[in-house]
Amino acid sequence: MENVATIHLEKIHKMLLAMARGNFFYRLERSDTNDTMEAISLVLNMLAEEIQEALVHEGFVNATGVIRPLVQLSFFMDGNGTVQMVNQNACSVLSVHRRDIIGGNFQHFLHGTSIKTWSRFLAKIRKRKVFDTTMELTFVSKVGLLVPHVCHVTTSSGIKKEDRNILVTVVLKAKDDQERLKPKRFTVLTDKPSKHPTEDMVKARARLSFEDIRKIREGRNIILNNLETDLPSLKDFAHQLGTNEFKLKYGFRELFGTSVYRFLLQERLRKAKMLIQHTDANLKTIAFGIGFKTMPHFSRAFKKNYGYPPSELRKLSRRS
Repeated sequence: MENVATIHLEKIHKMLLAMARGNFFYRLERSDTNDTMEAISLVLNMLAEEIQEALVHEGFVNATGVIRPLVQLSFFMDGNGTVQMVNQNACSVLSVHRRDIIGGNFQHFLHGTSIKTWSRFLAKIRKRKVFDTTMELTFVSKVGLLVPHVCHVTTSSGIKKEDRNILVTVVLKAKDDQERLKPKRFTVLTDKPSKHPTEDMVKARARLSFEDIRKIREGRNIILNNLETDLPSLKDFAHQLGTNEFKLKYGFRELFGTSVYRFLLQERLRKAKMLIQHTDANLKTIAFGIGFKTMPHFSRAFKKNYGYPPSELRKLSRRS
């Protein structure tokens, strides 16, 4: 028993070091115990997930840098799942030498139920020439830390028709501090003044100031801290923030790439997903606790967003 606790403490130590270096993609495996160690693991997992999401939610328009896509993990393999190529970042994340990955079976780097998910996928692609999908897989590092991600998986035919190639990719969003954003300028070239404003003219009038950005980010924070509460009308919400409805809607799309209400829904579902994965709260308590009025509405919205119902995620999250 003492040996198990020591191993668990070592994993917690490794994860804290990773978080100190700015890596928030590691997670700790849950156990069946209900002790202090499990509570610490739960809090660390939720903290890492919240920080990772917060870094992305700084927005597409910001004062310090640009959000850029970053390929974190990339595996190229044959139809049987034997790895033929891997990117260096994957080696670093998994703490495994490239020579120990190349030629190995992809499922050796997966954890728990992800192995079963991958095996079912391999069985499917043998019946189809081309397959393009996303799936949630949990990788496991050399020191036992978990790396859960939604992966993009695509297949293609090899030189021979019977051959299959598989590409698994994980893309994250990272902030590039080296490139500074410049204010956008909109120029309208016309021979005669138009009675009807063009799209460029509207954008020119709606150009966001730093104060506008501050207010809209404040609105985002209010939403994040009150997910269980229904929003007032956009007009009332805008007045609460000290702006108008047009700037609120326009600015939210510019900053976060989505509408106010869509952002609220996505955040409710993201929090629900995290609670399903990392706690034992029943699904009804989770649904009502994040603002859904009925279970059917919650289940439909969850499945539409993630591709599977919350009950299936709960089954996969529990130890087999």
